[in-house]
Amino acid sequence: MSPAATGLEDQGPVALFGTSADPPSCGHRSLLAGLAATYPLVATWASDNPFKAHGAPLDVRARLLGTVVAALNRPGLRVEQGLSSPRAIETLERAGALWPGRELVFVVGSDLVPQIPRWYRAADLLGRCRLAVVPRQGWPVAPADLQPLRDLGGRVELLPLSIPATASSAIRQRARREQVPAELWPELIQHNLYGLSTPP
Repeated sequence: MSPAATGLEDQGPVALFGTSADPPSCGHRSLLAGLAATYPLVATWASDNPFKAHGAPLDVRARLLGTVVAALNRPGLRVEQGLSSPRAIETLERAGALWPGRELVFVVGSDLVPQIPRWYRAADLLGRCRLAVVPRQGWPVAPADLQPLRDLGGRVELLPLSIPATASSAIRQRARREQVPAELWPELIQHNLYGLSTPP
């Protein structure tokens, strides 16, 4: 039985997962389901990445992410759009105010591991949370990659989740049915998002 199914959402660690959700992919859906089976409470949100050009406005991406979360229908999995910030430390500060006294687990894909030591106030960030790394295909994690995080005081763990090799960038270039959660197609087509006007 998953932690979320035991009525323990009000205790234990809180997993935090921000994503550009541009658009949410089947990989995002699988990851959220895996997190919901691992942690009693999972908070997710759509974010603006200052280093990326986005295919849809933030409010649209947040709505699409909410559609995926609603379709998963997992206790303890929720969208907390108020956590969204270009700076991860600000997200953690907001999460700490929402859930005082709870352990915070910041979830990232393995592709981000080399960047984290260069993030704004990286040492403060790593001191306030546990870092959970999700392996992404094409981005293997070696022990040497994690050492700089541990040198900054990070408590790092690898999550044993198997995530489909789908990427939002690939969907924006050429969407295929197996890449996009079925619950998103009506909205994507209705609003002609990402250049989609008919099902693939």
